[in-house]
Amino acid sequence: MPHRACSAAALFVALTFTHVASGESPTKAPASRVAGCFTVGGGYLRARIRGALDLDLNWKNVDMQCEGGPRPSGNGVRVSIGGPGGGDGHRIRLVFGVAGISEGRGGQNLRTNVTILFEGEKRIFATQGDDKCTIDSLIQERVESLAADRAAYRVTARGFCLGPATSLSREERVVLTSFDFAGRVEFSDDDRHAISAE
Repeated sequence: MPHRACSAAALFVALTFTHVASGESPTKAPASRVAGCFTVGGGYLRARIRGALDLDLNWKNVDMQCEGGPRPSGNGVRVSIGGPGGGDGHRIRLVFGVAGISEGRGGQNLRTNVTILFEGEKRIFATQGDDKCTIDSLIQERVESLAADRAAYRVTARGFCLGPATSLSREERVVLTSFDFAGRVEFSDDDRHAISAE
């Protein structure tokens, strides 16, 4: 299997494991979380996908499943946004891995890795690197204190991709020509200690 295909397969397994390890089903919102991105509202995602699939996404807060936090490397944040779930367990999820920012900080012209998952279909597209997509502008706003050692932020961003996201088989490609979203990331004391130790 070519190196890039192996990398994409590893990414799919890692993303699936993230949901399983956190006690979540990829197609079901966490039981402890009120439906939607934020209890106060304000979450959204708009995106244009072109190529093997032509999709115009326009999701509102109440229809979304939002998760996020620091990237495993500690360099940047990962924002995961799932759209409305179908009764048959299908859901489209976009995962943005944004480099060069940390808790509470914003930025411009940020390199971004994008993964598009079709949950329930075992179909995935990935840019396999953060050199194909850019976030023009990103702002983080603290919206909730979940506990003494944990906080949630609204991440508002807009951007575009010039390069494609490729399927695991490498037979299909799509380009996320534009996107803007308000998603959720959470940080705990454990996250902060891990980042400061690097």
